[in-house]
Amino acid sequence: MKTELVTTLKRHATRVLADLRDSGEPILITEHGKPSAYLVDVDSYEFMRRRMQILEGISRGERAIIEDRTFSQAEARKKMKKWLD
Repeated sequence: MKTELVTTLKRHATRVLADLRDSGEPILITEHGKPSAYLVDVDSYEFMRRRMQILEGISRGERAIIEDRTFSQAEARKKMKKWLD
């Protein structure tokens, strides 16, 4: 992973963004020698957002199972009948 100083980003934003588009690799931005932010291209960010939404849905499903908040298929059909007809 490439690392850039925040001052480099400020002074050469166009070049840094061009490098990001070309490589597709995230860039770690540092400020005063410490990690401050990650710069990622739009496609990678959207991919991560979709993946996170899927993982959150799985987590909610697992929680529902643990808390016994699930229905049999017959119960679910009965509850959703107005949308299924």
